Amino acid sequence: MNPKDMGKVAVLMGGRSAEREISLLSGTGVLKALRDKGVDAHAFDPAGRDLVELKREGFQRCFIALHGRFGEDGTVQGALELLGIPYTGSGVMASAISIDKVMTKRVWLAEGVPTPRYTLLRRGAYQRDEVMKIPDDLGLPLIVKPAREGSSIGVAKVMGYSEMQAAVDASAALDADVLCEQFIAGDEVTCPVLGSGPDARALPVIRIVAPAGNYDYQNKYFTDDTQYLVPCGLPEGEEAAIQQLVVKAYRVLGCRGWGRIDVMIDGATRKPYLLEINTSPGMTGHSLVPMSARAGGISYEDLCLQLLADASLDQEGADQA
Repeated sequence: MNPKDMGKVAVLMGGRSAEREISLLSGTGVLKALRDKGVDAHAFDPAGRDLVELKREGFQRCFIALHGRFGEDGTVQGALELLGIPYTGSGVMASAISIDKVMTKRVWLAEGVPTPRYTLLRRGAYQRDEVMKIPDDLGLPLIVKPAREGSSIGVAKVMGYSEMQAAVDASAALDADVLCEQFIAGDEVTCPVLGSGPDARALPVIRIVAPAGNYDYQNKYFTDDTQYLVPCGLPEGEEAAIQQLVVKAYRVLGCRGWGRIDVMIDGATRKPYLLEINTSPGMTGHSLVPMSARAGGISYEDLCLQLLADASLDQEGADQA
């Protein structure tokens, strides 16, 4: 991983998604880390510049520090494939599936990966009586969220029937697909994965203890009240089992490079349920992948350089298969 071998590198940050602010924080951290390692790295915001400029200006690799739509959903990945510029993280198909929480669930369920029960509503196609029946099936409390947003944007914990319609309408304002999901009461954990295919490996599990159990946008990024426990302190054998499960879930989606999977552990049965995967996780001062990597003996700077060194194209993987 000689930094000079990386060539001219663009750190893609900002973008047009609802997570732009977080992406700028992530990208700024990555940019500094790569430069500190001696990489010829430059900031590039696709919200203000055409991606074609990457080719015109001689960029040889891209570190994708974009989050959410137009960055984590396969669109930027597809453009970079056409430009022939290797990039960090998952390819077009894995990115497109993984950003969609419903499609992710469908793949996981088909492969025997446990995930909470759910109901999908489509904007403009649901009636009030249909919405009010959902708690009868999923129970209360339950979770309502947009199918393709991250950073807990638009997520609501519904405690009673009277809150259902407002929660669904709020999510529908952000996404055409609204996911209503069974609430799993218990320990909230997350586990990053590095690598690709048979070489993919899990990093240490982090247990998250948020104020009043509310791990929302504010508590994720802008307060110091949330506790992140690593070592996670789970009962013996549970951490290893979760690591094995998230690696399987990562592989069946076809992910590569890196990712982070969020998990709820049922407090009564101790069964883990996978919620979602992030294929371009945060790299801010509050972010969890750098925290887990540090616990596993990998510094922030080394993590960034390792991810950059693993940058590739879908076609390269197809040629090697």
